[in-house]
Amino acid sequence: MIPAIPYRIRRRIGRALFALLLAAILGYTVFPFYWAIVTSLKTGSALFEPRLWPREPGLGNYLAVFREQPFARNIANSAIVAGTVTLLSLFLGITAAFALGRIRFAGRRPTMLVILAVSMFPQIALLSGLFQLIRWLGLYNSLWALILAYLIFTLPFTVWILTAFIRELPRELEEAAIVDGAGPWQTLTRVMLPLMAPAMAAAGLLAFIAAWNEFLFALTFTLTNDQRTVPVAIALISGSSAFELPWGNIMAASVVVTLPLIVLVLAFQRRIVAGLTAGAVKG
Repeated sequence: MIPAIPYRIRRRIGRALFALLLAAILGYTVFPFYWAIVTSLKTGSALFEPRLWPREPGLGNYLAVFREQPFARNIANSAIVAGTVTLLSLFLGITAAFALGRIRFAGRRPTMLVILAVSMFPQIALLSGLFQLIRWLGLYNSLWALILAYLIFTLPFTVWILTAFIRELPRELEEAAIVDGAGPWQTLTRVMLPLMAPAMAAAGLLAFIAAWNEFLFALTFTLTNDQRTVPVAIALISGSSAFELPWGNIMAASVVVTLPLIVLVLAFQRRIVAGLTAGAVKG
């Protein structure tokens, strides 16, 4: 008969296996970014050496990215577009979520379904119609064209996240504000808004990341280097031939544009988790 394994040993084995699983997941997700950093520090033939750390690391690729093209302007364009889209999405999303989550009116459920349905369309299906609209408005090759286009896919999930969160807020707070003479706008801005910080952080960061990384609309609606965003700028980095791409420059540019997102996620990680799990548990 095989003797029973004591509970303490089983618990230690379980913890060890769980730690190994976490280490494997962490290595699988982090290693590509680590390899991008390593590649960005290599030059010449060292780019093709499978070493975990370069023999002679240098910052030449980073300097070349900013020297050979208006990459700083591209970063500024991405920051302006992503920041504006995030602010507009949050403003429109908060007002829409308050109406959809607190006010009873005819067609509320169909409105939510329409908002959800809009986010289901692939970008390529909207491209031709958006292109005609942007040309008609005279916004082609401008940052406003990207802001208008990005709202199509950032606004729906912003409304859904904020609506789910605002439905979980106690109605007693709203009733107390009404008793004190507060109107709908005062109730939203002075009572609801401070409590919605976790959901706003989650929705805002997701909108910012989506706008920062978007490629198809940015490639279609911009024409000149001074109006392009960083994903398009990276994609257009080229060498003397298709077989001589400057991989060091490409990796350096990728690292530069990824670092701000990492900093934002680490800074708001607690609020992000709280916002995304809002409405998941009732009772």
